[in-house]
Amino acid sequence: MIELEKEGGLWIATINRPEKANSLTREMLVRLAEIAEAAAEAKVLILTSAGKVFSAGADLDEARAGLATDPAWERLSGAVAALPALTIAALNGTLAGGAFGMALACDLRVSVPSAKFFYPVMKLGFLPQPSDPARLAALVGPARAKLILMAGQKIGAPEALVMGLIDRICEEPIDEARILSADALGAELSHIAGIKGLVG
Repeated sequence: MIELEKEGGLWIATINRPEKANSLTREMLVRLAEIAEAAAEAKVLILTSAGKVFSAGADLDEARAGLATDPAWERLSGAVAALPALTIAALNGTLAGGAFGMALACDLRVSVPSAKFFYPVMKLGFLPQPSDPARLAALVGPARAKLILMAGQKIGAPEALVMGLIDRICEEPIDEARILSADALGAELSHIAGIKGLVG
């Protein structure tokens, strides 16, 4: 359910469970984390999904059994954030719940116009993944982070762009991500890591 394509320094990890809105099981989270941990040799890592939804978050059956608070979520987002490569979330559709973590940990986020963004932890009675609120607030500010996490608002792509939650709206996010990858793919690994380290 997780596919990995390698094109030299470009790695593309695709969540492929469209019949379940790309909801994530623990096995899928661990596989994504393993890919991110192994991607130290990559210059660019793109995260995307098959179908019309990026991810609905946790698989409902596994969430009821404890997946919602499993450390695998933090392992994944931490591995993505720690990569010295350029990381891009190519959001082919709606992003919800715990799936936010991997997208927030990326350097860039590009999205289709129809995507919605929501993180219904208040309604569901869970806390967000530990690192997600700070990363979200760093992108959109504390009040807008609370709008999403505490007021449970669904944010459309145009509003998300204005907020800074996403960086571009495009019809084909994977194609846009490839375009944005070009300079990094032509650079040395040390140069990519150096610039990323200076930005913070």
